[in-house]
Amino acid sequence: MVENKPIVEQAAKPTETRPQQRRPGPDRRPHNDRRPRRETEVKEYEERTVAINRVTKVVKGGKHMRFTALVVIGNGKGKYGFDLGKAGEVPDAIKKALEGAKRNTATVKLVGKQTIAHEVIGQYGACRVFLKPAPDGTGIIAGGPVRAILELAGLKNVYSKVYGSRAPINIIRATHAGLQQIKTYEEIQALRGK
Repeated sequence: MVENKPIVEQAAKPTETRPQQRRPGPDRRPHNDRRPRRETEVKEYEERTVAINRVTKVVKGGKHMRFTALVVIGNGKGKYGFDLGKAGEVPDAIKKALEGAKRNTATVKLVGKQTIAHEVIGQYGACRVFLKPAPDGTGIIAGGPVRAILELAGLKNVYSKVYGSRAPINIIRATHAGLQQIKTYEEIQALRGK
């Protein structure tokens, strides 16, 4: 005969509960230590991608695809730049174009209420761009590529018209050629010997 002994439960010993301290290590910081706020970088230039073109080269093994990106930059105070970037991926092409545009900047002389001093026709290849000063409040009357370069250069009131070739890079180069022909009143007076 087996005796049934009463089962006596042992009282569970209270385990010592210490507050868990997080130790600072390579991946942990003390709770009260916050990361310093990242200072937002002030951009020197505003940038705009005008055109992205996919180019395919047929080679022995098939088709080799690449991308070209046309980017315009400007500080809104008369300084602007533009360039083409070519790469196998779109972001790389844009990055290359930005670097090239920052290396090749030009300035335009702003007059009065952010307009140009006189009418001018810029030409590049088969493309001609006509630029004309406009009264205050007119805005930029221009198509895509011309608008991009004028806005980023800081011009506010200009009429424009494109004749001939409509390729975005040719339009931008013709606009650049026109902006570089602009002379201020003082420069013209000096040319006339006054």
